[in-house]
Amino acid sequence: MTAVNAAVAGYSDLAFQTAFAVYLLALVLLLAQFASGRAHQLDEQRSLVAAGGIGPLSPRPPGPGRVCERVTTPWYRRAANMGTSVLVVGVGLHLAAIILRGMATHRFPLGNMYEFVTMATAAAMVIGVFFLRGRTYHGMWVMLLVPVLVLMFVAGTLLYADAAPVVPALQSYWLPIHVTIVSTGSGIFLVSGVASLLFLLRLRQPVDEETGGVIGAIATRLPDAQTLDRLAYRTTIIGFPLFGTGVILGAIWAEAAWGRFWGWDPKETTSFIAWLLYAAYLHARATTGWRETKAAWINVVGFVAMLFNLFIVNIVVSGLHSYAGLN
Repeated sequence: MTAVNAAVAGYSDLAFQTAFAVYLLALVLLLAQFASGRAHQLDEQRSLVAAGGIGPLSPRPPGPGRVCERVTTPWYRRAANMGTSVLVVGVGLHLAAIILRGMATHRFPLGNMYEFVTMATAAAMVIGVFFLRGRTYHGMWVMLLVPVLVLMFVAGTLLYADAAPVVPALQSYWLPIHVTIVSTGSGIFLVSGVASLLFLLRLRQPVDEETGGVIGAIATRLPDAQTLDRLAYRTTIIGFPLFGTGVILGAIWAEAAWGRFWGWDPKETTSFIAWLLYAAYLHARATTGWRETKAAWINVVGFVAMLFNLFIVNIVVSGLHSYAGLN
């Protein structure tokens, strides 16, 4: 058995902790736009300079009767732009933590719940960087970072496990195939679930923050309902086949390890139920009369099933998949 490289494992932990701190900084910067109460105003404030004056962006002195515009960027917009830039650094550190963990243990870093949650949250952030581009999604980033930070905090404290070899049952080439696909799909479903929750919030709350109270004020700072609905659908389209493939490959691994493809183990059962819920969501999303509110609720239930599968089944329920790595 290959010894664990403690120094590299320490660098992995440091990269994970630094990624958490960077995400927290990005959240603070993005919250500046929320606090400003002006998230859906124009990105630039334009002030008219008296005719005959020269504005800072004027290519040449204005002629008679010509109006020159001066464009300034509000402080909260600059803070939000910095926040989205900082996110990229956090994602790089997050991925580095996973790579270094694998190098330290000389195995694929998915042998316990700490490593699984680390991979799933990294997948959520990567898919977020890909889909949540532009100022329209600054509010969505705030709502995505909150559950990611909560999950990372839980992983780094309650679920943390020292870098070590995996149990014999996981010493298989199926580990990097099956668990990577499942964890990546779970991370993508995190983005989808948050988008559907915000879609439902956007539909129910008045567009006027003065009449909607605190929740209404938050809702007005989010992308419009149609944008959130499309985001939930597009991310589910990616996560659904990935997660389904992971379930199928898990059944193949189960046949090689335990001599049967399916045994209705708690993990297998809840994974299958979650997959069916997402199938129902995609079907409802394409069905007239279901494609908005009802479909979104199904997506939210599927997201809850994923969380139940991750925490309750792994920690509370005893089964063949009980590899949480907890003492």
